[in-house]
Amino acid sequence: MDDGAAARLHLPTQQTLSTRLDQLPRRAQGRVTGLLPAQDAQEHSMLLRLLEIGFLPGETVQVVARGGWGGDPIAVRVGQATFALRRQEASMVQVQPLDDTSLSAKELA
Repeated sequence: MDDGAAARLHLPTQQTLSTRLDQLPRRAQGRVTGLLPAQDAQEHSMLLRLLEIGFLPGETVQVVARGGWGGDPIAVRVGQATFALRRQEASMVQVQPLDDTSLSAKELA
């Protein structure tokens, strides 16, 4: 992915902006609406990593577990994979919380 790809990535809009991934409760599901813009080169690299491992707009995510003190790291399932994210990384992912009734039959299977 070129360096401009993260800048052109589907950034959240006011209509879809609901919460950050680090604020979802344990076992809660959400749909990725976008990633926050990077403020520096380190955040830019972090955003590219998040994109590469699957945190793309439209993907369903679920908070699986939280670490002990302060809830860091956060175990998050995206697609069929589970990743441990630092709170700082998870805070860059914008999500729309989902309730069980909004999931499609395909996602429940």
